[in-house]
Amino acid sequence: MQDIVKAIRSLTEGETDSVALMATVACEVHHAMPQADWTGFYRVVAPELLKIGPYQGGHGCLVIPFSRGVCGACARTGAVQNVPDVDAFPGHIACASSTRSELVLPVFNGAGRLLAVFDIDSDTPAAFSKADEDWLVPLLADVFRHAE
Repeated sequence: MQDIVKAIRSLTEGETDSVALMATVACEVHHAMPQADWTGFYRVVAPELLKIGPYQGGHGCLVIPFSRGVCGACARTGAVQNVPDVDAFPGHIACASSTRSELVLPVFNGAGRLLAVFDIDSDTPAAFSKADEDWLVPLLADVFRHAE
């Protein structure tokens, strides 16, 4: 994954617009992870509310409250959610009925403000590992550190 990390850092260097950063990261990660069937961002647009942002794949849910689903849990807690079986996750929101596993990471700017959550869905059970978290968490922190 070092190649994709290097490419994303190069593509986003100096950019501060969060939507431009999200679009680039979603595209690059989606194409770098063959297990990803949907890759995108849900932006914090109001207290306790996420709305869909840039993504790759089929349609996603338009609005997700912090109180619902895997994305909501990530936004609410600020913690990575790596769910190997979405059917076993209480309150899972099925934006696509084919989704079997999900990795959702919080996206903070350098000031510590939650900008979004980064959601990667797979039609394969247990598609994401701790190793995926280990390269994505620092990448997101670096790319979005100066985001507006």
